[in-house]
Amino acid sequence: MSAERAPARLRPAATTDAPISERPAHTAAVHMRRIAPAEFNTAMIHFYRGEVQRSNTWRTRLDTTTYWAVLTAGATLSFAFSSASNPHFVIPINSVLISIFLLMEARRYRYYEIWSSRVRIIETGYFAQLLAPEGATPDESWAEHLAADLITPHFTITEWEAVGRRLRRNYLWIFALLALSWNLKVYLHPFPARDFNAFIDRATVGVVPGWAVFVVGVLFNAAIAIFAIGTVRLREATGEVLPQHQFSLRPLKRMTSWTRVATGKPRTSVRAKRARQRVRSGAATGEFRKVDITETPDKEQQKSELRRQKSEVRESELPAI
Repeated sequence: MSAERAPARLRPAATTDAPISERPAHTAAVHMRRIAPAEFNTAMIHFYRGEVQRSNTWRTRLDTTTYWAVLTAGATLSFAFSSASNPHFVIPINSVLISIFLLMEARRYRYYEIWSSRVRIIETGYFAQLLAPEGATPDESWAEHLAADLITPHFTITEWEAVGRRLRRNYLWIFALLALSWNLKVYLHPFPARDFNAFIDRATVGVVPGWAVFVVGVLFNAAIAIFAIGTVRLREATGEVLPQHQFSLRPLKRMTSWTRVATGKPRTSVRAKRARQRVRSGAATGEFRKVDITETPDKEQQKSELRRQKSEVRESELPAI
């Protein structure tokens, strides 16, 4: 064995990492955008399942309100026709109660359409391209539509359309049944009326004359029928079974003209100022700040910010000279 020792070599100085303050501030955000296709598919599947669960929950609430209306109408008619001495004015009172149920269901229907529209857009824009890539037209507008809806959520249909849809599908027939039942009750009990004057006399409720009750009933039911017909052309909702060419991601664009107040700002913007949400101001600091959900950058600012972040990442990955 040789007794000579190899010449000593100096170890290179350990490179110290750059301080945290000098690192790119948006590394986490850029890393989240650079996910693999499998991770993106997994995220979309879980997102789809969540939106389906939300839409099912609100659909159940819609059915609950309809059940209340049907049960109260059936109970009222059973009470009114069970005895000749039972008053007939319980039927108009029940009509007012059914109107309240209609307004409640219309409000729930607007919330249901938020989740239902997202589900339909994912099905037509994402799953259709996976199942039939040759037949489906590649289009990324559905992703931009979903991103805008997630950043600034709002109703996709107006209150008028929601009331008109629920009225035509369920409540119009309940109101028609109550109107016919009231006329039949006044005509039959306690014995069939001889003429129209006797019919009007029986329609009296306390100090309110019978002709006033009859006129109010005619105006009420006529207004319901006119409203149901007048809202047929309102078709902002995507629906559950509409093909893509019939809604084509238009609700978010057309709803802006319907949801304006006197100040020119959207109703959702005015409400959002009252209900602020906490979002992260930076990935490194982890601090929270209160912002308005309407303070969202436009697409050009988002693209320029994304390009700047990518350039910073490329510069940080270059070897030092």
